[in-house]
Amino acid sequence: MHIDSLGDRILNGDRRALARAITLVESKRADHREQAAQLLDQLAGSGRQSLRIGLSGTPGVGKSTFIESFGMMLTGQGLRVAVLAVDPSSARSGGSILGDKTRMERLSREKNAFIRPSPSQSHLGGVARRTREAIALCEAAGFDVVLIETVGVGQSETVVSEMSDLFLLLLAPAGGDELQGVKRGIMEMADMILVNKADGDLKATATRTCADYAGALRLLRKRPQDPESFPKAMTVSAVEEHGLEQAWEEMQALTEWRRSNGHWDANRATQARFWFDQEVRHALLARLETPVARAEMDRLGTEVGSGSLSPSAAADYMLSILATD
Repeated sequence: MHIDSLGDRILNGDRRALARAITLVESKRADHREQAAQLLDQLAGSGRQSLRIGLSGTPGVGKSTFIESFGMMLTGQGLRVAVLAVDPSSARSGGSILGDKTRMERLSREKNAFIRPSPSQSHLGGVARRTREAIALCEAAGFDVVLIETVGVGQSETVVSEMSDLFLLLLAPAGGDELQGVKRGIMEMADMILVNKADGDLKATATRTCADYAGALRLLRKRPQDPESFPKAMTVSAVEEHGLEQAWEEMQALTEWRRSNGHWDANRATQARFWFDQEVRHALLARLETPVARAEMDRLGTEVGSGSLSPSAAADYMLSILATD
């Protein structure tokens, strides 16, 4: 694979090259990791930035339907949209269905849209191991908006906030009262709460739910990166496509305020430091997976299991071995 040629094709907006590059960065092979690092370094100088929007919510809330309707609205305004959808992987087989693209039939046919499903594998936090690098590739390819859809498991999905400029939390009508809304974790990370399915018989319920969460948000501690009235709750209908333009206007207003007040660059810098720390931690953990390290871990584990060695003493010994490698 000629990395320079691949990088040039990505910069020219070649979607097939982009798909191939994402496959490359997701690979665990050592030679592919080296090529991926080379490619990302080459593209880092492009200076292109997309609006990164993370989207989370419980399964069944309508994330895929919302993304398709929202993405179609954005492409209708002449914007190029990339969707990085993360599918849960089986704990038994390790496989994933990767069916998000089939659920976004209209958007998948749109020439200004790119949809890439990826397996979460064993990575926690609702995103895939290399989602951050896939975002960087989409930015280099010239996409205006990158939507990151998480697995959808609930309160623990906060990692996506470390790779996005805006974090949207999608909720269903009657999804919880005001006390439910003040739960720590994912609620504190959200920039906007969108109550979906505000149509038909559920419209009145969605309005009440939105009011409950709006009240709950006022009880949370004020964040320095938010202007007045943010974070806020709104109702939308992905099926009837109501409220999407208003939500987009609010997202643009928040983004513009953060840019003009220095929060955009500061947030990107903080995220870069976070992912540097994560890469170091992952690299250290990877050293435990070498054949020599696994053999030593098995030997020490046997001694710990028999009671001849304490867990803390075995851990200290193992760490001393890694430190001398």
